[in-house]
Amino acid sequence: MTETIAFIGLGNMGGGMAANLAKNGFTVRAFDLSDDALAKAEAAGAIRTGSAAEAVTGADAVVTMLPAGKHVEAVYTGEVFGAAKPGALFLDCSTIDVATARRVIAAAKAKGFQMADAPVSGGIAAASAGSLTFMVGGNDDAFAKAKPILSAMGKAVIHAGSDGNGQAAKICNNMLLGATMVATCEAFAMAEKIGLDAQTFYDISSVSSGQSWSMTSYCPVPGVGPQSPADNGYNGGFAVALMLKDLKLALEAAASVNASVPMGAQAESLYQLLANKGEPGQDFSSIIKLLS
Repeated sequence: MTETIAFIGLGNMGGGMAANLAKNGFTVRAFDLSDDALAKAEAAGAIRTGSAAEAVTGADAVVTMLPAGKHVEAVYTGEVFGAAKPGALFLDCSTIDVATARRVIAAAKAKGFQMADAPVSGGIAAASAGSLTFMVGGNDDAFAKAKPILSAMGKAVIHAGSDGNGQAAKICNNMLLGATMVATCEAFAMAEKIGLDAQTFYDISSVSSGQSWSMTSYCPVPGVGPQSPADNGYNGGFAVALMLKDLKLALEAAASVNASVPMGAQAESLYQLLANKGEPGQDFSSIIKLLS
């Protein structure tokens, strides 16, 4: 088993992930630009370091959880490649564009390292609980080495195929999620205006052909279905800004391969409108307020 892991990027997702690695017996060398994030990681059992290069030095594996492709590429090419020991495994769990993921993995391979892209699904609560789903792109050997590490942070680790396919799976999944949530919110808003009680509509649709994860696991109507961010004023959960980021990545990927994604494009437009109205930090199910 890999014993020492450098973890770079300790935000809302990365902090919980690093804590679970430490909880499961790994030695975690942590780095983030935020002192508060580093303090939380240290309290959870990680070792604080002063730079990405310092975190990587001597580590058997490197896990990154960063905001965007430009940050991932800068960290790997600027610090990780030069500080990592021979044979170290690199796992990027950020959600970034497919092209950058494949470019960074190719650069890592050219320097003799193994690397996989392993974006996650599940949100902040799942990151803290260690119940994330990982979609992994990379060769069979990289996946085999990655699985014990990722399993310490998640409930499911799925091999999506070759380099970059983890990112491809993530953006396709989240494009579907964004469009499904919009349709779910439209249906609830229309039901209310027609005079159909929200709970009654839920009781019917949740066991009918309109059923979806957005309906039964993450209902956008307060007081209906299992506990969700809607019951907390749409706070917590998966922020509008993050859904918008993923939808933009999906549209970028679609354009690069000439894929037709009219529903994805419409969802992106609506989430952009919601973000422009000053709601980027609220949960993405708050799109119902725009449609009501």
